[in-house]
Amino acid sequence: MSGFYAGSYARSELYTSDEQQQHRPPPAAHESTTAKTCRVCGDEIEVLESGEVFVACHECGFPVCRPCYEYERSEGHQTCPQCHARYKRHKGSPRVEGDDEDQHYEDDFEDEFQLKNRRILTPPPHEPRHLEHEDYNTDPQHHINGGASTPPVAGSGKDFEAEKETYSNEEWKERMEKWKSRQEKRGLITKSDGGGGHEKDDDDDDFLIAEARQPLWRKVPIPSRLINPYRIVIVIRFIVLCFFFHFRILAPAYDAYPLWIISVICEIWFGLSWILDQFPKWLPITRETYLDRLSLRFERDGESNQLAPIDFFVSTVDPLKEPPIITANTVLSILAVDYPVDKVSCYVSDDGASMLLFDTLSETAEFARRWVPFCKKYSVEPRAPEFYFSEKIDYLKDKVQPTFVKDRRAMKREYEEFKVRINALVAKAQKKPEEGWIMQDGTPWPGNNTRDHPGMIQVYLGSEGALDVEGKELPRLVYVSREKRPGYQHHKKAGAMNSLVRVSAVLTNAPFILNLDCDHYLNNSKAVREAMCFLMDPQIGKKLCYVQFPQRFDGIDRHDRYANRNVVFFDINMKGLDGIQGPVYVGTGCVFNRQALYGYDPPASEKRPKMTCDCWPKWCCCCCCGGKKKSKKAKKKGLKSLLGLGGLYGKKKKMMGKQYTRKTSGPAFDLEEIEEGLEGYDELEKSSLMSQKNFEKRFGMSPVFIASTLKEDGGLPEGTNPTSLIKEAIHVISCGYEEKTEWGREIGWIYGSVTEDILTGFKMHCRGWRSVYCTPKRAAFKGSAPINLSDRLHQVLRWALGSVEIFLSRHCPLWYAYGGKLKWLERLAYINTVVYPFTSIALLAYCMLPAVCLLTGKFIVPSLNNLASIWFMALFLSIIATGVLELRWSGVSIEDWWRNEQFWVIGGVSAHLFAVFQGLLKVLGGVDTNFTVTAKAADDAEFGELYLFKWTTLLIPPTTLIILNMVGVVAGVADAINNGYGSWGPLFGKLFFAFWVIVHLYPFLKGLMGRQNRTPTIVVLWSILLASIFSLVWVRIDPFLPKQTGPILKQCGVEC
Repeated sequence: MSGFYAGSYARSELYTSDEQQQHRPPPAAHESTTAKTCRVCGDEIEVLESGEVFVACHECGFPVCRPCYEYERSEGHQTCPQCHARYKRHKGSPRVEGDDEDQHYEDDFEDEFQLKNRRILTPPPHEPRHLEHEDYNTDPQHHINGGASTPPVAGSGKDFEAEKETYSNEEWKERMEKWKSRQEKRGLITKSDGGGGHEKDDDDDDFLIAEARQPLWRKVPIPSRLINPYRIVIVIRFIVLCFFFHFRILAPAYDAYPLWIISVICEIWFGLSWILDQFPKWLPITRETYLDRLSLRFERDGESNQLAPIDFFVSTVDPLKEPPIITANTVLSILAVDYPVDKVSCYVSDDGASMLLFDTLSETAEFARRWVPFCKKYSVEPRAPEFYFSEKIDYLKDKVQPTFVKDRRAMKREYEEFKVRINALVAKAQKKPEEGWIMQDGTPWPGNNTRDHPGMIQVYLGSEGALDVEGKELPRLVYVSREKRPGYQHHKKAGAMNSLVRVSAVLTNAPFILNLDCDHYLNNSKAVREAMCFLMDPQIGKKLCYVQFPQRFDGIDRHDRYANRNVVFFDINMKGLDGIQGPVYVGTGCVFNRQALYGYDPPASEKRPKMTCDCWPKWCCCCCCGGKKKSKKAKKKGLKSLLGLGGLYGKKKKMMGKQYTRKTSGPAFDLEEIEEGLEGYDELEKSSLMSQKNFEKRFGMSPVFIASTLKEDGGLPEGTNPTSLIKEAIHVISCGYEEKTEWGREIGWIYGSVTEDILTGFKMHCRGWRSVYCTPKRAAFKGSAPINLSDRLHQVLRWALGSVEIFLSRHCPLWYAYGGKLKWLERLAYINTVVYPFTSIALLAYCMLPAVCLLTGKFIVPSLNNLASIWFMALFLSIIATGVLELRWSGVSIEDWWRNEQFWVIGGVSAHLFAVFQGLLKVLGGVDTNFTVTAKAADDAEFGELYLFKWTTLLIPPTTLIILNMVGVVAGVADAINNGYGSWGPLFGKLFFAFWVIVHLYPFLKGLMGRQNRTPTIVVLWSILLASIFSLVWVRIDPFLPKQTGPILKQCGVEC
């Protein structure tokens, strides 16, 4: 499996190049069976001598392990965490106060007496050893290979299994010492009886054990003194808004009736948009993680690391527009992440089949052999070399190793040499040879035709690849370019991500996936651990579809002229959604639960059995329900036994309205065998079993991939070999693999919109999954953003176009999945994400009204009485109060808030408006629009790209609005001067309205002028032309002049 692989499954081709001899794929991981875990600490619940799982509470059956049960009885409230019923004493448990009223176990009285008197009986060393209460005294270690199951929190460091029955003297002594240590920690014997000594060490161990049992995260609600006034003002603003609309509708401006109707319609739309945006922010929260507890629980000394594996996805399209040096920095930051190297794999998707990116990754893999050990040795942050060496900070702070300065200088020199090599590759790629690109072994590059090429895979580094300069293993790096052929729909980024899902499932199958854009690097090396505090939590981990991190950006000017940082959205809106059902998926910086991407429902919560009353006799319930349930249960058990599936299938998952049962272990290469043994069972059971055949129709014709989907904790199916893995990997990225499957419809990234991120997250939330918003103190990821005006507007145009496509599709939140599990406030937030582009129509009309009013002398509001003035003032003050209180609880600066308000107007009258018409043309008329990738790198000069001007039609509407309002201001002031003092009063309202538009468009005007205050001639010509035509036409038509109905009177020609 070493080397470079390219092939096409449909054409039965497989090409192998030995260009990279040292790279080999990972060996197949071994799975272990999962066991029932404690809902308090996450430990595995022990199995009693009778073969049954220990049950602490017989009232509700809430899963609690023996140590937590003992601790609750001795130190806690002695009640069940779920039903709050008092715990009864189990056999072998010490009595506590209040046990006299419980049922006694007389048969273990002697054992308890011995335990209380510290009498420990040990058999001779040469005989088999069996502790009488081994189920109580030991905590079985749950051994996982590459899985995400929760390991034990307390217990010995070695497996303490029942089949180990004979021991040497040293083994038996070690075993007894560990047993005594556990008894001391539980308070059952004293240290003096157990031998004494090492009291400080034992206290430290007790503290570590107690700390490891604590939650991995906590919810931090906004203080009441900050959030309650905010909620009160929201309610007051809503009431004031209702009275304001009451006045506006019942008090029309008869002298400007058309303007009044337009203004009222726009204001009602703005009010509805405010409701959609405001009420999902009703319950904002923040979350705090405990990384030290994560390490204590899953990374114990002397034991195998139990952290869950993770696959990184990096997507790129055109390396000439997305510079390779940026992609290389992203990959290097991933390879140097603070996480076990054998649990990290990085997949880079090259959707442009570029040899430039392929060569860049080869250079990156070689440079990583020196960069990764340097980062881990000195704990540098960030671990992307371009941004680490360019930071203007004291890099010697907290560094104590004498060799740091020398090593840093050497590493910086090697990175500069690495950049020169990458620049040489970029320069070489500028001109493609006529015969096409040639690889180093002399063979043609398979991706010379970017629209017609086979699938390509190259595995770098990894467990059996090249080691770093210190001889240590490096994370696995995989280059992937999916097959493309003419006549196939490839679905852009969403299709590339789905290909990565399949190929990673075949090669590594980590239970969690972190996807990044090529220009987003890891700014915090512990970001993955932050996410694992949620995803590996025993309480909510299995119910989370993803953990979303906020986006932070480098290279943005200090004033953030075009609101590139999006601070209001990431620090206010997303925190509000986190208090409901979770934040929306924003396309990057997100850690996914792989099972959620496969279209499964989250596991159902364990509900308490319903309370029964004594109104009906017991025989009634038994006759009506008991027999039927019992027979059905027995029948299903017999069916599983007949098919040999007992113990292999876990809990059932709903997917697309059908029941799907997932295997927890074992291969699944022949799904046809499930047809056997169906005779004699009802249709429902047949349907449940026959649905296993449908996995091929759902996931495609890859048995290895289907087997991997049935493994909730990840890992590769048993019985695989490197040759079969690479063939299946080429198979699952073939261009025809998704045909007649559910990929893109119910599975993976969802197709149908250029903003596949919103649609994918929406489908998961509709199934009942929850998401979490993680905001560590040090930003987890940072990226680059287009900071010049034209690129920024095109970026916003793409987002808005995707929202329009979703609005016009069957997945529109207005009517989709009302029978699902999407919460109402979450639905309002999703509705807002798809209808906000249509606000541009009302916004454009509203921004033109001031100019029209100033040019005509009319106004949209009639003369105000005292009551109407009160409602206007109350609305104005409530808007200000809402903004101030929102900034107060969120910590957002007033400058960021004001930039967001300005760009809302700029984008609304330009990009959003064009997106509405382009979306309508695309969906209704079939006219597709191409998306141009925005530039990712700035010029050499600091913020040089900020002043770069690129012509685009998006600039015309805002420029026209500015000129119209300026002309209107001049005309209004001139008219007031001519008409005298009495006309100045009505003018102030119109001027305020016009200046509101101009101030909001001021950043656009600065971007238009550029550094030298020069504007392209074409922009000035188009804008002046449109403004002049509009003004002349308005003066000529003037709909507000009274129409004469009598005879037309002309001046008499005779002087009379």
